[in-house]
Amino acid sequence: MSEMIMDKKISILIADDHDIVRIGLRHMLEVIEAFSIIGEAASGEEALEKAVELKPDIVLMDVRMPGIGGIEATHRMERRSSNSRVIALTACADDPFPDLLLEAGARAFLTKDSGLDELVLAIHEVHAGNHYICRKIAQELALKPLRKRNGAHQSPFDELSEREMQVALMIVGCQSAQDIADQLNVSPKTINTYRYRMFEKLGVESDVGLTLLALRHKLFVPDERG
Repeated sequence: MSEMIMDKKISILIADDHDIVRIGLRHMLEVIEAFSIIGEAASGEEALEKAVELKPDIVLMDVRMPGIGGIEATHRMERRSSNSRVIALTACADDPFPDLLLEAGARAFLTKDSGLDELVLAIHEVHAGNHYICRKIAQELALKPLRKRNGAHQSPFDELSEREMQVALMIVGCQSAQDIADQLNVSPKTINTYRYRMFEKLGVESDVGLTLLALRHKLFVPDERG
Protein backbone atom coordinates (compact mmCIF):
# COMPACT_ATOMS: atom_id res chain seq x y z
CA MET A 1 0.00 0.00 0.00
CA SER A 2 2.80 2.42 0.91
CA GLU A 3 4.52 1.66 -2.42
CA MET A 4 1.33 2.56 -4.29
CA ILE A 5 1.13 5.91 -2.49
CA MET A 6 4.80 6.65 -3.20
CA ASP A 7 4.38 5.78 -6.88
CA LYS A 8 1.33 8.00 -7.39
CA LYS A 9 2.20 10.87 -9.69
CA ILE A 10 1.02 14.44 -9.22
CA SER A 11 -1.58 15.04 -11.92
CA ILE A 12 -1.45 18.45 -13.61
CA LEU A 13 -3.85 20.44 -15.81
CA ILE A 14 -2.31 23.30 -17.82
CA ALA A 15 -4.63 26.27 -18.49
CA ASP A 16 -3.33 28.99 -20.81
CA ASP A 17 -4.79 30.58 -23.94
CA HIS A 18 -1.46 30.56 -25.77
CA ASP A 19 -0.60 27.28 -27.51
CA ILE A 20 3.13 27.88 -27.26
CA VAL A 21 2.95 28.35 -23.47
CA ARG A 22 0.95 25.15 -22.98
CA ILE A 23 3.33 23.22 -25.24
CA GLY A 24 6.35 24.62 -23.42
CA LEU A 25 5.01 23.79 -19.96
CA ARG A 26 4.01 20.30 -21.06
CA HIS A 27 7.41 19.69 -22.64
CA MET A 28 9.25 20.79 -19.47
CA LEU A 29 7.06 18.97 -16.96
CA GLU A 30 6.15 15.69 -18.64
CA VAL A 31 9.75 14.46 -18.47
CA ILE A 32 9.70 14.73 -14.68
CA GLU A 33 8.95 11.32 -13.22
CA ALA A 34 6.80 12.67 -10.37
CA PHE A 35 4.37 14.48 -12.68
CA SER A 36 1.61 13.44 -15.05
CA ILE A 37 0.17 16.05 -17.47
CA ILE A 38 -3.44 14.92 -17.83
CA GLY A 39 -4.97 17.78 -19.80
CA GLU A 40 -4.89 21.29 -21.22
CA ALA A 41 -7.36 24.18 -21.36
CA ALA A 42 -7.38 27.43 -23.34
CA SER A 43 -9.91 29.44 -21.30
CA GLY A 44 -11.26 29.79 -17.77
CA GLU A 45 -14.45 27.95 -18.72
CA GLU A 46 -12.53 25.06 -20.25
CA ALA A 47 -10.27 24.90 -17.19
CA LEU A 48 -13.34 24.50 -14.98
CA GLU A 49 -14.79 21.79 -17.22
CA LYS A 50 -11.52 19.88 -17.40
CA ALA A 51 -10.97 20.20 -13.64
CA VAL A 52 -14.38 18.61 -13.00
CA GLU A 53 -13.79 15.91 -15.60
CA LEU A 54 -10.16 15.04 -14.89
CA LYS A 55 -9.83 15.97 -11.19
CA PRO A 56 -6.17 17.07 -11.37
CA ASP A 57 -4.11 17.57 -8.24
CA ILE A 58 -2.68 20.82 -9.62
CA VAL A 59 -4.01 23.40 -12.09
CA LEU A 60 -1.43 25.73 -13.63
CA MET A 61 -3.70 28.73 -14.25
CA ASP A 62 -2.87 31.64 -16.53
CA VAL A 63 -4.15 34.89 -15.02
CA ARG A 64 -5.30 36.48 -18.27
CA MET A 65 -7.43 34.30 -20.52
CA PRO A 66 -10.52 34.83 -22.69
CA GLY A 67 -13.94 34.41 -21.10
CA ILE A 68 -14.13 34.38 -17.34
CA GLY A 69 -10.32 34.36 -16.99
CA GLY A 70 -8.08 32.98 -14.30
CA ILE A 71 -9.44 34.92 -11.32
CA GLU A 72 -13.05 33.81 -11.72
CA ALA A 73 -12.06 30.26 -12.69
CA THR A 74 -9.94 29.99 -9.52
CA HIS A 75 -12.77 31.41 -7.41
CA ARG A 76 -15.28 28.91 -8.81
CA MET A 77 -12.94 25.96 -8.27
CA GLU A 78 -12.49 26.99 -4.65
CA ARG A 79 -16.23 27.58 -4.20
CA ARG A 80 -17.00 24.10 -5.51
CA SER A 81 -14.68 22.63 -2.84
CA SER A 82 -12.57 21.13 -5.60
CA ASN A 83 -9.59 19.07 -4.50
CA SER A 84 -7.62 20.67 -7.33
CA ARG A 85 -5.14 23.30 -6.14
CA VAL A 86 -4.39 26.31 -8.31
CA ILE A 87 -0.96 27.71 -9.10
CA ALA A 88 -1.43 31.08 -10.82
CA LEU A 89 0.99 32.17 -13.54
CA THR A 90 1.52 35.73 -14.73
CA ALA A 91 3.77 37.44 -17.25
CA CYS A 92 4.78 40.33 -14.97
CA ALA A 93 5.89 40.52 -11.35
CA ASP A 94 4.08 43.85 -10.95
CA ASP A 95 0.83 42.41 -12.27
CA PRO A 96 -2.04 43.95 -10.25
CA PHE A 97 -3.66 40.57 -9.59
CA PRO A 98 -1.72 38.66 -6.85
CA ASP A 99 -3.98 39.81 -4.02
CA LEU A 100 -7.14 38.92 -5.97
CA LEU A 101 -5.85 35.50 -7.02
CA LEU A 102 -4.76 34.59 -3.50
CA GLU A 103 -8.10 35.78 -2.12
CA ALA A 104 -9.87 33.71 -4.78
CA GLY A 105 -8.08 30.59 -3.55
CA ALA A 106 -4.83 30.25 -5.52
CA ARG A 107 -2.22 28.38 -3.49
CA ALA A 108 0.80 29.76 -5.34
CA PHE A 109 1.76 32.62 -7.63
CA LEU A 110 4.69 32.59 -10.05
CA THR A 111 5.88 34.69 -12.96
CA LYS A 112 6.22 32.91 -16.29
CA ASP A 113 9.94 33.62 -16.36
CA SER A 114 10.45 31.58 -13.18
CA GLY A 115 12.94 28.75 -13.64
CA LEU A 116 11.91 25.13 -13.99
CA ASP A 117 13.39 24.30 -10.57
CA GLU A 118 11.18 26.93 -8.92
CA LEU A 119 8.05 25.73 -10.76
CA VAL A 120 8.77 22.15 -9.69
CA LEU A 121 9.30 23.32 -6.11
CA ALA A 122 6.02 25.26 -6.16
CA ILE A 123 4.11 22.22 -7.46
CA HIS A 124 5.51 20.00 -4.71
CA GLU A 125 4.85 22.63 -2.01
CA VAL A 126 1.25 23.19 -3.10
CA HIS A 127 0.60 19.45 -3.46
CA ALA A 128 1.84 19.06 0.13
CA GLY A 129 -0.77 21.60 1.28
CA ASN A 130 1.48 24.65 1.50
CA HIS A 131 1.47 28.04 -0.23
CA TYR A 132 4.24 29.38 -2.45
CA ILE A 133 4.98 32.82 -3.90
CA CYS A 134 7.99 33.44 -6.11
CA ARG A 135 10.55 35.97 -4.90
CA LYS A 136 9.65 38.70 -7.43
CA ILE A 137 5.96 38.68 -6.54
CA ALA A 138 6.65 38.33 -2.81
CA GLN A 139 8.75 41.49 -3.03
CA GLU A 140 5.99 43.36 -4.86
CA LEU A 141 3.42 42.28 -2.25
CA ALA A 142 5.74 43.32 0.59
CA LEU A 143 6.36 46.75 -0.93
CA LYS A 144 2.72 47.43 -1.79
CA PRO A 145 1.64 48.69 1.68
CA LEU A 146 4.70 50.97 1.83
CA ARG A 147 3.94 52.42 -1.60
CA LYS A 148 0.32 52.94 -0.62
CA ARG A 149 1.35 54.69 2.59
CA ASN A 150 3.71 56.96 0.66
CA GLY A 151 1.21 57.57 -2.10
CA ALA A 152 3.61 56.25 -4.72
CA HIS A 153 2.91 53.82 -7.57
CA GLN A 154 -0.61 53.20 -6.30
CA SER A 155 -3.03 51.76 -8.83
CA PRO A 156 -6.63 53.04 -8.84
CA PHE A 157 -7.64 49.45 -9.59
CA ASP A 158 -6.70 48.55 -6.01
CA GLU A 159 -10.01 50.17 -5.02
CA LEU A 160 -12.06 47.63 -6.99
CA SER A 161 -13.62 44.54 -5.47
CA GLU A 162 -12.80 41.08 -6.84
CA ARG A 163 -16.00 41.02 -8.92
CA GLU A 164 -15.52 44.59 -10.15
CA MET A 165 -12.00 43.71 -11.28
CA GLN A 166 -13.32 40.64 -13.09
CA VAL A 167 -15.92 42.72 -14.94
CA ALA A 168 -13.29 45.35 -15.76
CA LEU A 169 -11.05 42.71 -17.33
CA MET A 170 -13.91 41.40 -19.43
CA ILE A 171 -14.96 44.89 -20.58
CA VAL A 172 -11.37 45.69 -21.52
CA GLY A 173 -11.36 42.39 -23.40
CA CYS A 174 -14.17 43.82 -25.60
CA GLN A 175 -16.93 41.59 -24.23
CA SER A 176 -20.49 42.92 -24.26
CA ALA A 177 -22.62 43.33 -21.14
CA GLN A 178 -24.77 40.40 -22.31
CA ASP A 179 -21.74 38.13 -22.84
CA ILE A 180 -20.31 39.03 -19.45
CA ALA A 181 -23.69 38.49 -17.79
CA ASP A 182 -24.04 35.06 -19.38
CA GLN A 183 -20.60 33.96 -18.21
CA LEU A 184 -21.00 35.27 -14.65
CA ASN A 185 -24.62 34.10 -14.33
CA VAL A 186 -26.04 37.54 -13.57
CA SER A 187 -28.24 39.99 -15.48
CA PRO A 188 -26.92 42.62 -17.94
CA LYS A 189 -28.42 45.22 -15.60
CA THR A 190 -26.15 43.96 -12.82
CA ILE A 191 -23.14 44.19 -15.12
CA ASN A 192 -24.00 47.79 -15.98
CA THR A 193 -24.31 48.55 -12.27
CA TYR A 194 -20.77 47.22 -11.80
CA ARG A 195 -19.64 49.23 -14.84
CA TYR A 196 -20.85 52.60 -13.56
CA ARG A 197 -19.65 51.88 -10.03
CA MET A 198 -16.19 51.18 -11.49
CA PHE A 199 -16.31 54.34 -13.60
CA GLU A 200 -16.98 56.37 -10.47
CA LYS A 201 -14.18 54.72 -8.48
CA LEU A 202 -11.67 55.03 -11.31
CA GLY A 203 -12.65 58.51 -12.50
CA VAL A 204 -13.43 57.47 -16.09
CA GLU A 205 -16.55 58.02 -18.16
CA SER A 206 -16.54 55.26 -20.77
CA ASP A 207 -15.22 51.82 -21.75
CA VAL A 208 -12.55 53.59 -23.81
CA GLY A 209 -11.42 55.53 -20.75
CA LEU A 210 -11.39 52.28 -18.74
CA THR A 211 -9.25 50.58 -21.40
CA LEU A 212 -6.74 53.45 -21.55
CA LEU A 213 -6.43 53.43 -17.76
CA ALA A 214 -6.00 49.65 -17.79
CA LEU A 215 -3.20 49.97 -20.34
CA ARG A 216 -1.48 52.61 -18.22
CA HIS A 217 -1.53 50.39 -15.14
CA LYS A 218 -0.60 47.14 -16.93
CA LEU A 219 -4.00 45.59 -16.33
CA PHE A 220 -4.20 44.83 -20.01
CA VAL A 221 -1.54 44.39 -22.67
CA PRO A 222 -2.64 44.31 -26.35
CA ASP A 223 -2.05 40.96 -28.03
CA GLU A 224 -0.67 39.57 -24.77
CA ARG A 225 -3.34 38.26 -22.46
CA GLY A 226 -1.10 35.86 -20.59
